[in-house]
Amino acid sequence: MEQDIHQITYEDFPLPLKEIADPPKTLYVRGHADVLFDPSVKKLAIVGSRKCSAYGADVVQYLVSGLKGHPICIISGLALGIDALAHEAALEYGLCTVSVPGSGIAHSVLYPKTNVNLAERILAEGGCLLNEFSPTQTATKWTFPKRNRLIAGLADAVLIIEAAEQSGTLITARLASEYNRDLFVVPASIFAKSSRGAHQFLKLGAIPVTTPEDILDHFDLMKTSQHPQRTLSPPEREIVTILATPTPREEVIEALSMSISEAETLLSKLELDGIIKERLGKLYVQ
Repeated sequence: MEQDIHQITYEDFPLPLKEIADPPKTLYVRGHADVLFDPSVKKLAIVGSRKCSAYGADVVQYLVSGLKGHPICIISGLALGIDALAHEAALEYGLCTVSVPGSGIAHSVLYPKTNVNLAERILAEGGCLLNEFSPTQTATKWTFPKRNRLIAGLADAVLIIEAAEQSGTLITARLASEYNRDLFVVPASIFAKSSRGAHQFLKLGAIPVTTPEDILDHFDLMKTSQHPQRTLSPPEREIVTILATPTPREEVIEALSMSISEAETLLSKLELDGIIKERLGKLYVQ
């Protein structure tokens, strides 16, 4: 066994994982799992399509950026698509992140190989990798459903961002419901195949999420916001409303009833005050 891998037996599991119907007997861990035992830190699992759309990628950035500065840990599965984007966004915005890969956690077998560097960054930033498999277990069909139950079991809430009708993400969503975890779903186009599975859970009573504040409010964390607070002018409120969806700067300026120079001045002021931010060519509310 690699020197940096240690075992946790059932007696020492985080309490939420002990309470699920089918807990593992042992966990193998690399890194620092302390955050999972801290009840003051909310655990938010973010899962979704491996073949996510540009919309899904924008949603991850928008929602996770809005959680910056709050006691929230992001849990996901290191997979391509939404999982990897969730881990990366957590690292970017200073949130702890925990990965439950679909393989053993030894460096030699981590899956997918394209995300090995991401796994190392998670460890370097104080997060951890864990699951119940032998550390050298290679990824195979049966390992993914088993790890999905750990993601749901460790989380206080599960957030789905894009999931097709046959997506493995829906296993995590179903388990979240069975384990009495809160289930959040980001709505998307009714015509998008990539969201049909997620929308099924909205019909069944999942909580729709369209802003970071939806998550913070549900966790009762709004009062702990660390963003700069000030009263916004009517034009500034208009900009914040436009940026409910990340939008290119040029489109924001075009939508405002003012000169380009006036719009640029307002946008710069909001950026300096930490209220909005630009990334990958789009503005969004922090």
